[in-house]
This record gives sequence, structure tokens and C-alpha cells, in this order.
Amino acid sequence: MLSKLTPLRQLRIVPTGSRHLASAAAAKKDVSTPTKPKTRPENSKSFCMNLFRGKAVFDQVFPYPVALTEEQSEMLQMVTGPMEKFLEEVNDPVQNDLTSEIPKEVLKQAAELGAFGALVPEELEGAGMNNTQLARVAEIVGANDLGLGVTMGAHQSIGYKGILLYGSDEQKKKYLPDLATGRKFAAFALTEPSSGSDANSIRTKAEKTADGKHYVINGGKVYISNGGFADIFTVFAQTPIKQADGTTKDKVSAFIVERAFGGLTSGPPEKKMGIKGSNTVEIHLDNVKVPAENLIGEEGNGFKVAMNILNNGRFGIPAACTGAMKYCIQKTTDYAANRVQFGKKIIEFGDVQEKLADMTTRHYATESIVYMLAANMDAGIQDYQLEAAIGKVAASDHAWTVCDNAIQIHGGMGFMYETHLERVLRDLRIFRIFEGANDIMKLFIALTGSAHAGKHLQQMAKDIKAGGLGTLFGELKRRTVGDGAGNELQSLVHPDLSKYAGDVGAVIVEFGKTVEGLLTKHRKGIIDRQYELTRVADAAIDIYSMVCVLSRATYVLNKQNGNAPHDKKIVELFTRQAVRRVRANLARASAGDDKEVGLIHDIATEISANGGLVQQHPLNL
Repeated sequence: MLSKLTPLRQLRIVPTGSRHLASAAAAKKDVSTPTKPKTRPENSKSFCMNLFRGKAVFDQVFPYPVALTEEQSEMLQMVTGPMEKFLEEVNDPVQNDLTSEIPKEVLKQAAELGAFGALVPEELEGAGMNNTQLARVAEIVGANDLGLGVTMGAHQSIGYKGILLYGSDEQKKKYLPDLATGRKFAAFALTEPSSGSDANSIRTKAEKTADGKHYVINGGKVYISNGGFADIFTVFAQTPIKQADGTTKDKVSAFIVERAFGGLTSGPPEKKMGIKGSNTVEIHLDNVKVPAENLIGEEGNGFKVAMNILNNGRFGIPAACTGAMKYCIQKTTDYAANRVQFGKKIIEFGDVQEKLADMTTRHYATESIVYMLAANMDAGIQDYQLEAAIGKVAASDHAWTVCDNAIQIHGGMGFMYETHLERVLRDLRIFRIFEGANDIMKLFIALTGSAHAGKHLQQMAKDIKAGGLGTLFGELKRRTVGDGAGNELQSLVHPDLSKYAGDVGAVIVEFGKTVEGLLTKHRKGIIDRQYELTRVADAAIDIYSMVCVLSRATYVLNKQNGNAPHDKKIVELFTRQAVRRVRANLARASAGDDKEVGLIHDIATEISANGGLVQQHPLNL
């Protein structure tokens, strides 16, 4: 399966835009206060980064960035039409699930449609798409077969993405044509038995030969998607790097490894809960001799390469999840409109209506984030690490809930194999784990944003000290009345959405105050306050979702689209519910509840010490 990433012990983000994760010890420094920062902290135009400062910066979220030109739209239709036909007539997700394999002939036909080289330039035999176009393709595939979607994503979103992003011209010319056309397949090899979320602790070693012409790699990787049939692997290994003081330190480097080099073998396919059609194996590297020119980037820079590969490709998960949600909603709508119980169609019952409306708002929010993120990436924006992380968490959580509700509305029929919803639920479960388990990603979101806010708080304190009473009063006024987030947002949205924009603006200010309060109260200890951090992340996810929804609906209302009144209702329902969740999460984060946290700690510790449940059975057995 795709590599599990985003380390818990590596939650320091160095200057904005680098997306480099380091150690928890370093994180403690960043979210507390270094005595004398040498330079002023960098400003960011990222909405989510500024959210942690309680600032409203809407440059990247308004207007809604519909990025495709007429020519790009026509090109996309030329791809999606044949792709939809292929998915309907050729690919068989039920059979793939039963046999735990996607036939090579099916993959070959998908490759002929350009599905495996979407972002590769045409001169290198790729489809030459942008991220927005790729998102649409991933959405269509996700609605049909998430196992095929994982195979595609493991190949192009991460498998050879390192070559596309960081490869030399020679590396790109040598490898990308075969990979873009599906003549060869790629895999991403990072995760190890002892290194899952803590990706920097990998043990695979790469040592340079005496003549400097090769690296010899030894080690093993687990949960590698496409690993059983891939020809080209992006492999991460520790390399000894000489330090300025003359000592040597192991640092991660990235390599292009061909199976044809010899010494790389793969184990049998793993037996999985879902995405069974995709291939997942262990791989073993025994004295694999890799040419020195197959190093990606520089020695010791592999961790940054890995993080940026995953960050860059992370929007593919929300896109696929959006497609899966649409499938579940369509199937449920058809069923609810025809199923009769107690003399009524079940769509007439309030509980069914509530579930269907909830499924729709979750889909609308996810879809809004997907195309916001993809378009910003196409515009060349670099600082989107928090937005990508939020998109991944929100999409995978929403998709799971949507499919679960679809099964619930179908009743016993939903549990049956023939309805196919059980397969979708099994397939969706992994999306909350790989490319950054959601619980780890929430800590990443909260600590990355808090680190950014902490640096600016330090600078603010320094400025107040230097500026005297005038600077102090100016800051007090800003904190009292906010920075006009609500008013500015209201000026950006369609007039029909003004009230909801005002509510969102208010919680943006509340969010910033909460983060500042937590940083002031806990300082270095904030990294260990996972109870509070998780709730801060949940609030951030809801706020960004609301802004994306407002932006999209404004675009629709301004166009006077015939469905605009429906969009407006979705916005109203989503914001009403999300604002309540945000306020509840911020209140719990601010209050902290050490008693509750203590009880959680005690119960878990006692169960662990006992090797299982401690309480006695009611029958005293």
C-alpha cells in the first residue's frame, strides 16, 4: 500500500515552503521561543498558515480558482470520455477484488489512455496534463475501482514523482518515457518494519564504492504498492555524510533503483482488507549495485525529497475519495427513492433525509478542497503543505462516513456482497492510514501551524518591546476587534452568503486566540499536548473546509448557475454545523481537561500493564 508517512517524532517544520520534517526535540524549540531569532520570521500567503495566527489571508482561496482553459477542458474530455468507457467495459472492480489482481492487459489499456503519465510532459511521451486535470481523472477512477486508483497513484503520484520533481535532465530522459506510457511500472520504497510514521528512522543502508561509481544498497521495505511487478523503484536509504567537524552522520538519500540491477527481490502479495486488486509486497535489497548517477538530488537530501513527493501527490487521495463518495451517494439516492417501508418511500423519512444531506455536504466540502488545492498547485503556489494535509484527512474521514451511511440506509441489503458497498468500505479504510495516518496528520497540522504562529509571536513581543506603548496599544486593539476577518470575508462572498461568511470570520479570530493561548500556556510542552492539538487540528480542518465551500458557492452564484440555490443550501447547512464543531473543539482545546486526560492515561496504562482488560466480568468469571 502507499507508504505511511508524516512522522510523530518529526514535527518541526523549517521555514515556510520547505515542508521538511525534523525531530520532536526541534519542534519543541520552534513552538516555544528561541531567545533571539536572527531574522524576522517569513510571512506566508497560505490561508491555513495564517489561520494559526488568527489572520485572514484570502489571496489563495478567493476567487475560486477554476484553472482550466477551453483548450485544457477539451483535452480533459478527450481523456475522460475513453477512460469512463474503459472503466465501464474493460476494468472489472468486482473481479479484481475476488482475484486480488488487476490483469496486466487491463493496466496496459489504461496506460494507452494516458492514465499512467498524466503529469509527464508530452515531449517525454506523457499526457502533459496539469494537476486539475489529473484530479478529475483520479475522481473518475475512484468512483469505479479504488484498487486501480491506488495502482495508478503508487506509480505516478509517488512512484516516479521524485524523478519528475528532482531528477536530472538525463534521468528524466532515460526513465520517464517508459514510465509515462506504462512500458515500465514504478514503486515508492520508503516504509520499513521499524519505520512507519517515523520515516527518518529507516535502516536501509547505501554505501559508496571505493571508486565512487556506485552505491551498494542493503535493507528491506514493507507495504510497497506495485512492488511485486514494478521495474523502477524510488528507494530511500541512509548514507554516511561527512559533517563540518569531521564526524560522519547517517542521512537519508534517494535513489532510482532498477529491478534489472539485480539483488532486488519481492515477497508474495500481502493479504489485505481492501484495495485487493492493487499489489502490495515486501521488497528486499541485497547488495544492490546502483550507479552513482542514479542518486536523486544530493546526498543526505532524501528526506526532503520524500516529504515533497508525498506532499505534492497527496491531493490524489481526496480526488479518488470524492469519486467514491459520489458513487455511494448515487447508489443510495436510487435506493432511497424506490424502497418502500411503512407505506412510504424511505426518502420521505427524516432520518434518511438527514443522512443523505450529510453525505452531500461532506462530498461538496471535499470536492471544493480538491479543486482549490489542485488549481493552486497549477498556479505555482509552493506553500500548500497544510492545505494538502487537511484535504487528505478530511476526504478520507468524509468518504468513510459517507459509505457507512450508504450501507446503513440500504439496511441488510447494504451488507450484502452483491450491493458492492461493502467492497467500497473495505477499500476506503486504508485511505485513513497511508500517506500519513490521520491521527498523525492532525498533529502535523496543529504543530506546523503552531510553529509558524510561535515564531511570529516571538517577533511581535520583540517589536512591542522596541516600539513602546504605541505598538502595544495597536496590538491590543487588533486582538480586541480582530483584523477584520469577518468583514473582509463578507466582502468577498456573494451577498447571499454574507451571514455565513461573518460566522466563519468570527471563528477565524477565535482560532488564532486559542492557538496563542495554548502557546503561551504550554510553551515547549505543547508538543506533548495531543488532546488539545487534535482538537485544534479538527477546528482548522473545518475552517478551511468552510472557506473552500464559500468560495466555490460564490463562484456558482456569480455565474447564476441553475443549481445555485441548491449550492446555497449546502453552504448554509455545512457552515451551521461546522461552526458549532469549531467552537466546541476550540473550547475543549482551551480548557484542556487535565482530569479527563489523566483518566485516559491511567486506563490505558493499566490495561497495558495487565496485558489486556483489567475489569472483572459481570458474572465474576
